[in-house]
Amino acid sequence: MILNSTQLKDLSELAIEAALLAGKLIQACDHKALTHHFKSGASSKASEVFTELDLKAQEVIINHLKPSLCQFDLALLAEETCDDRKRFEKDYLWCIDPLDGTLPFIEGVHGYAVSIALVKKDGTPQIGVIYDPLKNDLYHAVKGLGLYKNREAWSPSDSSKENIFYFICDRSFYENEFFAQYQAFIQKMSEEMGCQKVELIRHGGGAMNAMWTLSSPFACYFKLPKKKLGGGSLWDFSASACLFHEANKPATNIHGDKLDLNRPDSTFMNHQGVLYSSNKEISLAIQDFYASL
Repeated sequence: MILNSTQLKDLSELAIEAALLAGKLIQACDHKALTHHFKSGASSKASEVFTELDLKAQEVIINHLKPSLCQFDLALLAEETCDDRKRFEKDYLWCIDPLDGTLPFIEGVHGYAVSIALVKKDGTPQIGVIYDPLKNDLYHAVKGLGLYKNREAWSPSDSSKENIFYFICDRSFYENEFFAQYQAFIQKMSEEMGCQKVELIRHGGGAMNAMWTLSSPFACYFKLPKKKLGGGSLWDFSASACLFHEANKPATNIHGDKLDLNRPDSTFMNHQGVLYSSNKEISLAIQDFYASL
């Protein structure tokens, strides 16, 4: 079954409603009162921690999306449930992260969001919805139908008066053996682009890291490939990849190729890495630097 643009638009509205419902739940929750739980086998502190709020938010989302599963014969992949692998049998799958950035939420800092995507079986994102409960900002996109912020058509600016280059990374990358080299490389690249300074951001989850990158004319967010399972998951990047595609901004793996958003052997992204950039010049520079190491 191939979904047409009208069906995709209707499903995007359903995903928006689900994201806002989960967002209200998150907004009403006292992060200081939550009990923290830890997943076994997680690759980092950020990926191992979860709370009862993650589970409740996911339940709200799935309950709202449930009618569409039968109506359109969709699969479902969500962070807090087991992968039933129906995503390889159905033509499309919902890909859900009910609270992306649980760690910044627990800490009470900006960087958490609700992320919902509809992905084609071949890994092509069709719908992306990201809701920032702290700032009350809603981002969404439908393949071929444009990019929106707070339901208004949105075209991120390619220029800025402040000329700051935002180097956005995960906390784990800050401890990487090559971090200092990347930091020096980005400093040099930013100067060549006429930026006044580089600002390091390392406190957000994958969804908001991507949105901060998309919102800036000079920014990058990337995760390097590694042999160990980890590097974020399909639900961390599926929604934002759709948003980037509709903005005509680079959202690729570290080699500049299409993101593998329905990976058959795992739900992790460590095999090819992730690279989000404000423009192609930044993306190509980072790809070349990675290849040179």
